[in-house]
Amino acid sequence: MTQVPQSPESSAQESTSIRRIGLVEDHESVALGLAAMLADEPDLDLVSMAATVGELLERQQALDLVVLDLRLGDGSSPRSNVEQLHAAGTRVLVYTGAENPFLVRSAARAGVLGVVRKSAPAAAIVSAIRRAASGGQVVTTDWAAAIDGDPQLPDVGLSPRQREVLALYASGEKAGRVARLAGLSEQTVNDYLVRIRHKYAEAGRPAPTKTDLYKRAVEDGWLPMPEPPPQQ
Repeated sequence: MTQVPQSPESSAQESTSIRRIGLVEDHESVALGLAAMLADEPDLDLVSMAATVGELLERQQALDLVVLDLRLGDGSSPRSNVEQLHAAGTRVLVYTGAENPFLVRSAARAGVLGVVRKSAPAAAIVSAIRRAASGGQVVTTDWAAAIDGDPQLPDVGLSPRQREVLALYASGEKAGRVARLAGLSEQTVNDYLVRIRHKYAEAGRPAPTKTDLYKRAVEDGWLPMPEPPPQQ
């Protein structure tokens, strides 16, 4: 049987109707569950699954949406992950369990399209992905509560290099070690720390001690929330 070739216009229309989805999730069972949910959706194509944002971005695939687990095992912050994905030109939808609302606020400040719980019905999860992949906001009760609870802490405007230094130093590293990890001189690291403290002070959020810097880094999403102590 002779196939009738499609016109460029019809091919373009068909391709744009299918949304290419990426997933960043480090629990295999959860990733396979989402893959099963999307398997029979003709307009949603799960083309890539990775355990970290870095791993996904290394593949350099064109994606309409990345579904992002909020808390990953590599210790990365939600805000940093979202910013990396946005820099690569893709939309982001948070896919999460019962997380601390602060983590949702951190992702929200970086501009995700919404949040959907892993415990939601499959139909609701698929609907949220479809809407976000088309650029629509996904508004849920959890999402609204997290946004409403945002204390709207002033943004101090740290540069990417300053964020890197802050995250390393506030996590417990000494200035010399930060310098080696960041490829800077120790004097440059100390200069950055002075500027960082000055910016926080100007914003009305002083951070004179290393503990204060840790708190600010957590508040702004540059470091993950500490895990609660195990119950006895």
